[in-house]
Amino acid sequence: MDCEEEAFELLLIEEADAWFEYLESITEVSELRYHEVEPWAWSRLDQRLLGIRSRRARLEATAV
Repeated sequence: MDCEEEAFELLLIEEADAWFEYLESITEVSELRYHEVEPWAWSRLDQRLLGIRSRRARLEATAV
């Protein structure tokens, strides 16, 4: 496995981790608490995914 493939796989793992963190944040909370936590959790997920997409785009640009 070359470095680019490994970097791509690490980004996939990080993306999965971001989704799992989101799910952990909103699972098993009361309905009242859910309305407080969910916007924060979604914003955090969105920021993490944005960073991952940006790094993936740079990785793909260097691969070409």
